[in-house]
Amino acid sequence: MSEVFPETIRLRLSPLLVIGSSSLSFSSVFFIGRPSTMAGDQVRNKQVILRDFVEGFPKESDMYIVTGTVRLAVPEGSTAVLVKNLYLSCDPYMRNCMSNLLGSYIESFKPGSSCETKYTHICASCVSTVHGVEWLQPISGHGVCKVIDSGHPKFKKGDLVWGMTGWEEYSLITAPETLFKIEHTDVPLSYYTGLLGMAGMSAYAGFFKVCSPKKGETVFISAASGAVGQLVGQFAKLTGCYVVGSAGSKEKVDLLKNKFKFDDAFNYKEEPDLNVALKRYFPDGIDIYFENVGGKMLDAVLLNMKVHGRIAACGMISQYNLKQHEGVHNLIQIVVKQIRMEGFLVFGYYSQYPEYLEMVLPQIREGKIAYVEDISEGLESGPAALIGLFSGKNVGKQVVAVARE
Repeated sequence: MSEVFPETIRLRLSPLLVIGSSSLSFSSVFFIGRPSTMAGDQVRNKQVILRDFVEGFPKESDMYIVTGTVRLAVPEGSTAVLVKNLYLSCDPYMRNCMSNLLGSYIESFKPGSSCETKYTHICASCVSTVHGVEWLQPISGHGVCKVIDSGHPKFKKGDLVWGMTGWEEYSLITAPETLFKIEHTDVPLSYYTGLLGMAGMSAYAGFFKVCSPKKGETVFISAASGAVGQLVGQFAKLTGCYVVGSAGSKEKVDLLKNKFKFDDAFNYKEEPDLNVALKRYFPDGIDIYFENVGGKMLDAVLLNMKVHGRIAACGMISQYNLKQHEGVHNLIQIVVKQIRMEGFLVFGYYSQYPEYLEMVLPQIREGKIAYVEDISEGLESGPAALIGLFSGKNVGKQVVAVARE
């Protein structure tokens, strides 16, 4: 730490994350450098910082950990909430935030390389820049948190919530309207990073609202063992569809067939011709494709879609680390087969979250939905866990356990 931050610096973080038309702010007052023992209501606060914008495949060394302090109280007169982060969600979209984004629906993480480190003992009441230089900000993502202090009438100390937060031990959420209060605690809290959080809503919105499935239809899901794919497949089976998924290892293929009860599954890495593979599993064509991969898989799928087929474009993880995105050559099939392909952002469906809970909670309690998580322990494990998404190291939903309450 002393090599990167040779001086003890007191800073105030005031990151702002903008998602669509909604925004979330969280801030902390902390020390970087040599951590000290603080008296009273201040505690240590570890944070994950992006070192610099990333090109190509990200590495664990692109992030680093700093340790500072945070005051366990919201500012007087504020409507913010202070939370202790319990579980953090690793999601593919976070790779985009590691790049210098322009015109995106999300903002880039603020790299530590852009921050000034020579100022010491900066007053906590200062604005968010000193001489035009911005201060360190942790990366951010979805998480499950416990309210430590609140100035907002909707939240009180001890409440459990999920939503956007910082990759740190404690966060001050200055726009708590974006948080969802957790009312059902008879299921694992970590589920609210996935099954009962953004991933679950993505599966629900993409499959039911975008694709409008019917009993007996054929469904193909790429990246099917991931946080979203495993749920789409099970929702499709409960709807009465024929379901096939692709994944990147024998272990994941076995999981799809045996744990999640897909009708069939295949390892795309072992298929020299994806078009031939899809014809083997869908001799009469595909009604619904849930798109998580893009690239060559999308090209092959377009050749195998039925007339009036539907494609829900949730993500394209095969493209996130490429400097030059792959082209798609079979788009004429959209015209010829009258295919409807629709991209969607889950944030536009959050108003339907109560409807989703009403459907999925009974299915969980009755054992109709299985869910697999890959949990890494400790904030320090976060960078490796996040990077592992892009090489398929995770099996199921990747979660970082920061604290077990």
